[in-house]
Amino acid sequence: MIESNLNQEAMMDAYEKLRRILHTNSVGAPQSDSFQEILRILFTPEEVEIALGMTFVPKSVDKIAEASGGISPEKVTKLCESMANKGIVFSREKNGEMGYALLPTIPGLFEFPFTTGGGTPMHDRLAKLWKQYHREALGNEFAGSQTPVMRVIPVQKTVRTQNQVLPYEILTTMMESTQTVAVIQCACRTSVAACDAPRDTCLIFDNTARFLVDRKLAREVTKQEAQEILIRAEEAALIHTCNNSQDRLTAICNCCPCCCTALRGLTQLENPNAFAKSRWQAKVDKDLCSGCATCQDERCRLGAIQVQEDRARVNLERCIGCGLCVSTCPTGALSMVQREDAAVPPATIPELGMRVLTEKGRLQEYMELNKK
Repeated sequence: MIESNLNQEAMMDAYEKLRRILHTNSVGAPQSDSFQEILRILFTPEEVEIALGMTFVPKSVDKIAEASGGISPEKVTKLCESMANKGIVFSREKNGEMGYALLPTIPGLFEFPFTTGGGTPMHDRLAKLWKQYHREALGNEFAGSQTPVMRVIPVQKTVRTQNQVLPYEILTTMMESTQTVAVIQCACRTSVAACDAPRDTCLIFDNTARFLVDRKLAREVTKQEAQEILIRAEEAALIHTCNNSQDRLTAICNCCPCCCTALRGLTQLENPNAFAKSRWQAKVDKDLCSGCATCQDERCRLGAIQVQEDRARVNLERCIGCGLCVSTCPTGALSMVQREDAAVPPATIPELGMRVLTEKGRLQEYMELNKK
């Protein structure tokens, strides 16, 4: 019994070591009993030992084996393949050699086990634990820097014709430079299940998309199909969000305020850094407004519009610039105008990561980890 307890304590230490490594990322893994249980569900004891030899930069099997204390390359390959197939580590082939890397908490460990949907007892248990973890720590960790990780993108047709629109504000323009596009089930709506909005709406791009498709965790789609998914999401009053950088897309989420990690950071945790608002805000032409309340009752998900005395009024503090109210206004009374105090997104994804890590005080630790 004593030996068994010692073994369990040693394994707990291994999971805690992995959590601490994961916490060096820009979206980390704060200490929580719920997250400890999540790790134990996702990683077997053998897998967690191999994961401790990884970083967030893909490494060869030989290097992982060496870092894992001399475990044979054959066993490392088998365990890395098992973890990649479950979507709990990243894999890629380069110059004929497979490389494996840790995935961050978000996007990664939370989403990818749910990419094909839930429904199993394991998924049900994970869903409860992730909801608990969001309340305890993850929600504020995701929104724990002055520079948000995600930003709102307005419905394209509401800003496309305006002269001052920027390329990074048009999703189809940004998608033109991507090579691979994949769609996955929304892990937020699958796990939280607080509404009946469509779930097959999350778009992933390029290296991560290729990984998920190759592991049969996502469905590859054409750019035309991706545009159709965006239209379907807009019709369902889902809010477009993407990574908060100007250079390229890694993901487009189509979010509801009752389930989605980013929006719940504001709607449930009241964290102002949960996501970046778009560079736009809604404006009402009172002469055209009929007071039909479509914007208030069916489209605005943040309670930013109220109809008073038969006219819509926009609370600019709450307006996030999604454009959902504008796209369906029957009289054309609503339009999008440029927000005066809009923040400029970081130029590149690396710059975004550096800013967030610096603001969280983790940059040096992250850099040292990934030099190994």
